[in-house]
Amino acid sequence: MKGTKDSLVGELSAIVGSSAVLFQPEDLLAYECDAYTIHRGMPRAVVFPKTTQEVAAVVKHLYGKRIPFLPRGAGTGLSGGAIPLGGEVIISLVRMKKLLYVDVENRIAVVQPGFVNLKLTHSISDKGYYYAPDPSSQYACTIGGNVAENAGGAHCLKYGVTTNHVLGLEVVLPNGEVIELGGAPDMPGYDLLGLMTGSEGTLGIVTKIMVRILKNPEEKQTVLAYFDKVEDASYAVSDIIAAGIVPAALEMMDTVAIEGVECGTYPVGHPPGLQALLLIEVDGIAAGINEQITEIVGVCKRRNVMDVRVAENEEERGRWWANRKTAFAAMGTISPDYLVQDGVIPRSRLPEVLASIRRISETSGLRIANVFHAGDGNLHPLILFDARKPGETDLAVEVGSAVLKVCADVGGTITGEHGVGIEKREEMRYVCTDEEIEAQTRIRTVFNPHNLLNADKLFPKPSRCAEIKIIQSDR
Repeated sequence: MKGTKDSLVGELSAIVGSSAVLFQPEDLLAYECDAYTIHRGMPRAVVFPKTTQEVAAVVKHLYGKRIPFLPRGAGTGLSGGAIPLGGEVIISLVRMKKLLYVDVENRIAVVQPGFVNLKLTHSISDKGYYYAPDPSSQYACTIGGNVAENAGGAHCLKYGVTTNHVLGLEVVLPNGEVIELGGAPDMPGYDLLGLMTGSEGTLGIVTKIMVRILKNPEEKQTVLAYFDKVEDASYAVSDIIAAGIVPAALEMMDTVAIEGVECGTYPVGHPPGLQALLLIEVDGIAAGINEQITEIVGVCKRRNVMDVRVAENEEERGRWWANRKTAFAAMGTISPDYLVQDGVIPRSRLPEVLASIRRISETSGLRIANVFHAGDGNLHPLILFDARKPGETDLAVEVGSAVLKVCADVGGTITGEHGVGIEKREEMRYVCTDEEIEAQTRIRTVFNPHNLLNADKLFPKPSRCAEIKIIQSDR
């Protein structure tokens, strides 16, 4: 049955055009969740502005009527940050997808928020440049979404996460006012640019982004190392950093993760039964690369590596990285459903935390695949479950919370790049006091006084009990 076109749809259509507004139930179904599929909610409508002026006009109209709304990019977010909870209007930015200009001399590019991450590197590669932040979803995720979640990626160990590459933003505030933050060179005063990056769409809607682009390194080499003990691989990670080497990337996968990727779209022939593998990449000035590779191979051998090899060519290197970057999706080949977590820990605590995660898996009966950025301690445990079995979805959520508690207890935190969204709101209490949460919500109120923009995301509600059921590990 067709939905009834309410007066708001007509008002929004007058701003952006009738072809840029969705309101029929069958059309809205695609927007009931992002990549965090455990929770779903239907929006009231979806609007597709094409310019900053249209975004501002839509926001001003909704603000005047006190109608809640939220921004959305490609929908690849993993924490529920773009999920409507109470019939909000979604402002989709996917039609704002232009590369506005590139200034190679000053190493700057300016894009609209709907511009796809990997497309920026493809657009400037012929000039010898690239964009460093590389989430696994970079073929689909947008730079606007990356800014909202402060996205990272495999190469953030050396090059940093999104905030380290954002130089300026144009932002529509929740009342429709348009402001500009940052720019090149850096402006003095409070770091409002840093505040906006990673704010998960709760402070404003980004409509233009100035980013830093980097010159392609002279040389890069990639090492693949196999281990029959997770502990040996974990200690090798710390040893490589302790040797004074800062790899561009230092990734790790365990037995279950390796099983998944070898069943996926890009198998590379990893031996069966491996306990762990490391994928290590170094780049920079060509003259020093071979010495670093020799040292990395030596570290792996001292940590009882089963086999270690250097990619012979770009084709082999590309296959190794395709295998790693499609790991999340590959888990669908070995499990009907999965929930990915995003805890961060000190590198030195990696062996004990992985042991704790293993115990949580054994206690719960759910398999956990670990595939993560080992170099900076950003863990991505994938909790495998079957939503068709009664109670398993709730169990998976509890297991995820237990894993985050382990990370917090060793001095880590609950997210390194995926954000909090609705998934980890209550877990914010693991790392923040009530006073710290209140201070942050007061900052939100300055920008978003009526809490119309992406309400009830990021922070726990004060009225809700702070105690969360945790599957305790035998530590």
